[in-house]
Amino acid sequence: MAPKWRELADRLAEQIRNGEYAPGAQLPQIRDLVEAGEGSKSTVHAAYKALEAEGLVTSSRGHGTVVRERAPLKRLGIARYDKAKWRDGDEVAFIADRVASGRTYKRNEQTQTVSRVPAPAVVAQAHGLPEGAAVYARERVVKEGSQPTHTLTSYYRPEHVEGTRIVDPTPGPAGRGGGFRVLYDAGYEIDHMQETLFARIPTADEAHLLQLAPGEWVVELHRTTYTADGTVVEFAIGVHAATRFAWTYDFKVPDSAKAEGENK
Repeated sequence: MAPKWRELADRLAEQIRNGEYAPGAQLPQIRDLVEAGEGSKSTVHAAYKALEAEGLVTSSRGHGTVVRERAPLKRLGIARYDKAKWRDGDEVAFIADRVASGRTYKRNEQTQTVSRVPAPAVVAQAHGLPEGAAVYARERVVKEGSQPTHTLTSYYRPEHVEGTRIVDPTPGPAGRGGGFRVLYDAGYEIDHMQETLFARIPTADEAHLLQLAPGEWVVELHRTTYTADGTVVEFAIGVHAATRFAWTYDFKVPDSAKAEGENK
């Protein structure tokens, strides 16, 4: 059987989804649920923390636990990098997420600063460079309205981007189609990429920048982007407010045994 806190969390989640608790509504105080026989203080607290981790509510001192005004953004997987979006159109990755989520956007909701910096160890390793070698860092903060959703810093070898729009610090995507279109026009068509995700506690600076509630975690993304011949043309580090995204991946299930049989 599920623990009591999980049963309570599931019941409250259903009430949120069917509209018994509308967006912006405050859930009962923990002590009220304890007095109503829903469990101990620790049980109710655990249920509320589960709802917060699932992106259904936010909790803050002085405001209690409140139903989120909006569902988390869909953070697309493979589909957000569809070449037709940025090569033939102007739907850069963060805009693709907004479109898939049915949300509005403005291009200037992505800010950026560009600088030439010594490569940190993880960046140098990804690019196959000595630590401290010069790279371009393109730092972005992405907001939805006035609320930051995530940061993303892309690192490039200077010989790949020198003189391109990627090193132009104008706010917003790097021109039509964004950074991937710039690389494409420079002769570096992206072919495949690897993404690694992990959750962690934010730093104090990250919590302030992303306007995180106390106790809210972040999801850190490492993205390595390659051309068909295996050249790394971008290594990116993103820091996402964990409760503001739902990560969605849609892909064909591989069958390596079948592939091996066809190659014999």
